[in-house]
Amino acid sequence: MSDTPYIFDVSGAASFEQLVIENSFHKPVLVDFWAEWCAPCKALMPMLAKIAEEYRGELLLAKVDCDAEHEIVQRFGIRSLPTVVLFKDGQPVDGFAGAQPESAVREMLKPHVAEPAPQAADPMEAAQALFAEGRIGDAENLLKQILGENNENGAALILYARCLAERGELGEAEVVLGAVKGDEHKQALAGAKAQLTFLRQAADLPDGAELKTRLAQNPEDDEAAYQLAIQQLARQQYEAALDGLLRLFVRNRSYAEGLPHKTLLQVFDLLGGDHPLVTTYRRKLYQAIY
Repeated sequence: MSDTPYIFDVSGAASFEQLVIENSFHKPVLVDFWAEWCAPCKALMPMLAKIAEEYRGELLLAKVDCDAEHEIVQRFGIRSLPTVVLFKDGQPVDGFAGAQPESAVREMLKPHVAEPAPQAADPMEAAQALFAEGRIGDAENLLKQILGENNENGAALILYARCLAERGELGEAEVVLGAVKGDEHKQALAGAKAQLTFLRQAADLPDGAELKTRLAQNPEDDEAAYQLAIQQLARQQYEAALDGLLRLFVRNRSYAEGLPHKTLLQVFDLLGGDHPLVTTYRRKLYQAIY
C-alpha cells in the first residue's frame, strides 16, 4: 500500500466498486493491472506512481494484483500484463496494454484530466507560474496556503491582489495591497496598483471595437489612441498597448500633460524590469526622447 492517498491497492470486487467505480465519478482513476512475476509491470509501476503524485489528487491510481483478483480480471477481460485502464464516470474511457514510455502515458491522460500544477521548490514560484499561465483560481488557492502560514508575505499579498483584480474584485484587491508593508516589493506593488488603475479606467471607456473604428477614421485621434491602449492593458494585451502608447508619445508627447509617458512607465512597473517587452520598449522610449 502506498503512503500517498492518491495511490491504493484494490482487494476484492467490493473494493473495486468503491475505490475505482465510485471514485471515478469525482476524479479520473487510472487502474494498473499487474502481477508479481511481470517484469514490465514492475518497471511501469514507479512511473505511474510518479505521475499520479504530480497530479496531487486530481488523478487517482488503483493497483490490481491479477494473481489475487481473478474476478476483477475476468470482469474486464484482461489478457496481457501490464494493462492500464482509465476510468471516468464509472466507465473505462482509455488505456493501453504493455509497457509504455512516460510521454505516451501523459499524452493518453491529457484529454481526460487537467495538467498538474507545475512543481517548484518555492511555492511562490509555482503560484507565479500558474498566474502566468492564466490559471488564476489555482494560483489563488496556492497563495491562500502561503498566506495562511505568513499573512505578511509581501510577494504573496501582491500576487493574490492581482488574482483578485483579474476576477474583477478591485476593491478587495486594493485592501490586500494596503496590507503590504515596507519597501522590499516597491516595484511589484507599483505594478499591481497600476493594474488596478487600468482596470478601473477601462470600465468607464468605450469598448475596443468602437475605439478602433474611431482611429480608422482619424489616425490622429489622440484620445481614442490612449483609451484603446488602456483597454488593451486591462485585457493584458501588453505589446499592442505599449506600441500604441509609444506612437502616441512620439506624435504628441504633451497629450494630457505627458500621460502617454507616465503610462508607459506604469506598464514597465507592471511587467517588471526583466520582461522582454520592457527591455524593448524602454529602449524605444529612450530613443524617442533623445
